[in-house]
Amino acid sequence: MKKVLLLLFLFAPVLTQAQDTSEFKKETIEFIKLTGSGAAFDNAISQIGAMVSEANKEAYQKEAIATLNGLYDKLADLYMSEFTQDEIKELVAFYNTDLGKKLAEKQLSLTQRGMVLGQSWGMELQGIAQKYN
Repeated sequence: MKKVLLLLFLFAPVLTQAQDTSEFKKETIEFIKLTGSGAAFDNAISQIGAMVSEANKEAYQKEAIATLNGLYDKLADLYMSEFTQDEIKELVAFYNTDLGKKLAEKQLSLTQRGMVLGQSWGMELQGIAQKYN
C-alpha cells in the first residue's frame, strides 16, 4: 500500500502538469486559429491544389486538410516556447474583441502587401549598395 501511495505521490505532479500543458496547447491552438492562420492555410491548400487534376481534387483536399492538426500542434509548441499560458489567454481575449477580429481578418492581406513593400525596399537598397561599390 505504501508503494502505491508513493507512486501516486510521485506521479501526481506529472499528471497535473500534463493536463496543464494540454490545456495550454488547446488555448494556444485556439489563439493561432483566431489570428486568421486558418484562412491562410486554407488558401495555401487551394493554391497548391490548383495543380491537382479534378479527378484527384477531393482526395487531395482530404489528405491536405488532415495535415493541419500536425501543423497546428507544431505551431502551438512554437508559441508556447515564447508566451506563457496567461499571455496566450490575453491574446485570445484580444482576438475575440472587435479590433482583434478586424486584425485577424486583415492580417494575411497586410502581410502580403508588406512583403511586396519589403521587396521593393530591398531592391532600392541594392541600388544604393551598388552605387558604393
